[in-house]
Amino acid sequence: MASAIAVVGVSFGAIAVSSGLDWWMPSALSVLVFAGGSQFMVVGVLAAGGGVFAAVAGALVLNARHLPFGLAVGDIMGRGLVARMVGSHLLIDESVAFAMAQKDDPKRARAVFWFLGLLAFVVWNLGTIAGAAVGQVIGDTDAFGLDAAFPAALLALVLPSLKKARPRNAALLGAVVALATTPFLPAGVPVLLALVGLAVLLPTPKRPAKAEQDAEVPA
Repeated sequence: MASAIAVVGVSFGAIAVSSGLDWWMPSALSVLVFAGGSQFMVVGVLAAGGGVFAAVAGALVLNARHLPFGLAVGDIMGRGLVARMVGSHLLIDESVAFAMAQKDDPKRARAVFWFLGLLAFVVWNLGTIAGAAVGQVIGDTDAFGLDAAFPAALLALVLPSLKKARPRNAALLGAVVALATTPFLPAGVPVLLALVGLAVLLPTPKRPAKAEQDAEVPA
């Protein structure tokens, strides 16, 4: 897992620099934000000519998933204020997934969360620095396929959930909306509109059975 995170970090650093950002900006994002999805979104939107508002709004919406993550692993982080503050910064998809897999053993789950979170933070930032250096040399990162590293990593994370019909339909609807609106809207906005796919996950009101309906009809 650490190796995969490092590779994606290299990809991010290289893409950010080749997109026109100063060499120190991707490193600052990696230290202060430490959320690969939102970091890639900010760089992608800005590189495509989108505004700062669209970039930040998209990143915030993408990181909104950390709210339920925090509720799920809050006790695993520890009960002290410092532990929760630092733990919330290390809260990423991978650290949450691996910790929740050990939820039956709270001590083991806490050890897994902190070990993977700290390790991921270190290798992600080292990868970003290396990528930024590489990006200044190679110039066109697309020619080396580095732009595909992060989408591939995200796809690998969500593939298990796509085995179920409702999440799969939600993802497909969101993808269709994003692709259909990309030619007409500013960069970043189609990604936000793709959230309409979540409507598929909303609970469907159940209609009462026919026998219950008949019972409610007054004689």
